[in-house]
Amino acid sequence: MNIISTAKRQIILDTETTGMNQGGGAIHLGHRIIEVGCVEVIDRRLTGRHFHEYINPHQLIDEEAIAVHGLTNEFVADKPAFHQIAQRFIEFIDGAEIVAHNANFDVSFMDHEFSLLQPMGPKTANICQIVDSLAVAKYLHPGQKNNLNALCRRYGIDNSRRELHGALLDAEILADVYLLMTGGQTKFNLSNEKAGQDGGINRLSADRPQLKVVMAGGDELAQHEARLDIVAKAGACIWRE
Repeated sequence: MNIISTAKRQIILDTETTGMNQGGGAIHLGHRIIEVGCVEVIDRRLTGRHFHEYINPHQLIDEEAIAVHGLTNEFVADKPAFHQIAQRFIEFIDGAEIVAHNANFDVSFMDHEFSLLQPMGPKTANICQIVDSLAVAKYLHPGQKNNLNALCRRYGIDNSRRELHGALLDAEILADVYLLMTGGQTKFNLSNEKAGQDGGINRLSADRPQLKVVMAGGDELAQHEARLDIVAKAGACIWRE
């Protein structure tokens, strides 16, 4: 599995729904999306752009689901229906690579919602590439827990705000996890950090300061050349070609 994506624009995405049955089973029971949260990553840096909407599903939310995400029937009663936000959502994700944890679940709900539009909307796979970060995690950490909380512990990401699931918060946390999991270091946890900083992970924001470049000194360069002389005597020295 090639875990380093070459996509320049990625959308880290999460949804919350009216029921917790997995994938198609939930859809066959009539469950709907009630929250969608996305953050934009370009060239492995968060841009600050996001898409976030609460949605009125026009049906009751299961108590089991409310216990997980805290979104009640009363809360979503005055929110827009999916068809009212669909065009902006499609425009936000169009042409990007979607990254979602257990992507089949989110994408199956998105496809279902798109199919109910008049006229019928697109299949997600027809407008986006799709990456399942859970599959990536299982490849990297076989036999281990790979839910979002477990990955936060493994990669040292502060998810203390995650008392309940929330689509936008989970998308932000997943962005941190995915960038680290696929090789994108987001911050050096150095001992000389300013007071008041928690030493946790900072996202790759577009306005982060440039890293300091330290050049080799004269003695170091001389030692380097001496080492290359030894390599050259033993055979071809590719560093001098």
